[in-house]
Amino acid sequence: MEARFELGDFELQSGEVLRDAFLGYETHGDLNADKSNVVVYPTWYAGKHEDNRGLIGEGRALDPSKYFIIVPDQFCNGYSSSPSNTPAPHDRMRFPLVTPYDNVNAQHKMLTELFGVEKIVMVAGFSMSAQQAFHWAAVYPEMVERIAPICGTAKTSPHDWLHLEGIKAAMQADAAWADGEYDSQPEKGFRAFMTVAAGWIASQTFYRQGLHLSFLGMQFDSMQAFLDALVAGFSSWDANDLICMLHTWQSADVSNHPKFNGDFKAALGSIKCPAMVMPCETDLYFPPEDNEIEVGMMSNAELRVIPSVYGHIAGHPGMAPPEDHSFIDQGLNDLLARS
Repeated sequence: MEARFELGDFELQSGEVLRDAFLGYETHGDLNADKSNVVVYPTWYAGKHEDNRGLIGEGRALDPSKYFIIVPDQFCNGYSSSPSNTPAPHDRMRFPLVTPYDNVNAQHKMLTELFGVEKIVMVAGFSMSAQQAFHWAAVYPEMVERIAPICGTAKTSPHDWLHLEGIKAAMQADAAWADGEYDSQPEKGFRAFMTVAAGWIASQTFYRQGLHLSFLGMQFDSMQAFLDALVAGFSSWDANDLICMLHTWQSADVSNHPKFNGDFKAALGSIKCPAMVMPCETDLYFPPEDNEIEVGMMSNAELRVIPSVYGHIAGHPGMAPPEDHSFIDQGLNDLLARS
């Protein structure tokens, strides 16, 4: 079921108030009588709630016949409050910075006020929503029973921040960008943005083996044809929405909260629930070494590395190959079996 939750005037971490804010969301399955079967599975960068469906299904770890799975759209993805759907004074690039904690706090408001939920069986997430999973467990430990961050870290690394700054610069170098005040989408900037991003979404081995030439059931005769398909696949996105989601990604830091005052070790150490942290061994955004450091600061976490050449794509439920889906499903099942 697709729906929308009205947040009203929602105060962000920055102190700015987002007027008439809202969250788009989708649910799968039914909430049981004692409201003890809730799984939260947020969206990621350039993801919308329908994109999460690839990891959800009967017989899967995220089984809607067992769990009530709530898929909240993160701010700036076009389905929740975003630059593209918000009136002045927060339209376009005037949309304020949204942090992962802002997303989590909005989701918490929805879960408690709309559904009356007090416990979450698991928060699972891929990429930016993996970052949200860490943030959920740190700030609401009494509510979250398990987390499963997939191909994402508790804090955006300096290297990842720099990569994001690079793709942002590619978009904004187009004169048509016009500081976000464009009349039509900045096509040259968008193509440059996607071209740079394409070099990061998968590993060197992925490209060396030519896997990009046979991808998602499509056949391509050249790298250019593959890039053209990527650009076409993202053509529905608003450029301001993409940049604002990017700013959220850059701001990710589980220690950026008054509870922790920037103490990263204390923030991760506060996560006591079981955690299954699943990076991909060839991910260029979130390499396993980053998660290894984080897991070392957590008392009840397992690092389980996805053995795949697909890089960041390995965690994507709509793009990963079946063997990567199976690996993630097994990790989720093992986590759900833990008390």
